[in-house]
Amino acid sequence: MLITESYKDVSTSDGGNMRIFLFHPQILNYPHARFPGVVVFSEIYQVTGPVARFARQIAGQGYICAAPSSWHEFERSEPLEYDGPGTDKGNMYKIKKTVSSYDEDQRLSVDLLLSFRTCTGMVGATGMCLGGHLAFRAGFDARVKAAVCYFATDIHSSTLGLNKSDDSLERVRNKEMRAELAMIFGKLDNHVPAPGRDLIRSTLHASGATFSFYEFAWAQHAFIRDELSKGRYDPAVSKICFEILLELFGRRLMSDLGEEVTEEGEKGLVC
Repeated sequence: MLITESYKDVSTSDGGNMRIFLFHPQILNYPHARFPGVVVFSEIYQVTGPVARFARQIAGQGYICAAPSSWHEFERSEPLEYDGPGTDKGNMYKIKKTVSSYDEDQRLSVDLLLSFRTCTGMVGATGMCLGGHLAFRAGFDARVKAAVCYFATDIHSSTLGLNKSDDSLERVRNKEMRAELAMIFGKLDNHVPAPGRDLIRSTLHASGATFSFYEFAWAQHAFIRDELSKGRYDPAVSKICFEILLELFGRRLMSDLGEEVTEEGEKGLVC
């Protein structure tokens, strides 16, 4: 499927603007075709080449993608470099920005998608690293039906945002998660070690959230970032994870599921 690219500058409550990069599918001779929307949250480096290519892949499957620039309070929309200074700057901004500002960015991105006449009204979210956590928090918004969270940082430690203090797991415990989740990690991820992944999984289980949890034995942090500066990109595992994304988004966003009806009673053991 062909795609077009553009951007929209959206006003924020701090008096500034947030640039949202847009990737829109296009079907020749069908200018009024409608598609679901997906918010694509970036790493701490903003919308880099790997993030844009990821959004293009999703858009090419029939989703309008909106990728917000996370550091609009501090920087222009240009991406940071994948180097020491870029990493330091991104990590600094990550704990200078308030959690409420992250949540506003998410709401504004969903608002923008829903404002398009070409959007069906079905919205999902995805993201990597910082963006994985932001996609997770997007699941608290009832308008977001599905979220695919790649190696989401800081959920287990509750250290996102100003003063390194977020309420993501607490909101899960309060049964506020609305979206169906796909949580994706590498077992070699030193940003989210095994006890942290276990905490996320057990908290989701205890809350009754609808989720799938995937851990890949030899994958490191940021294994879908398709550039080689840090030597972690794994194309084969990335392909499998993209199929996970397509399955969830296809089922929850593409399909007209009607009203949910939950079966009551215990299911018997059937082989």
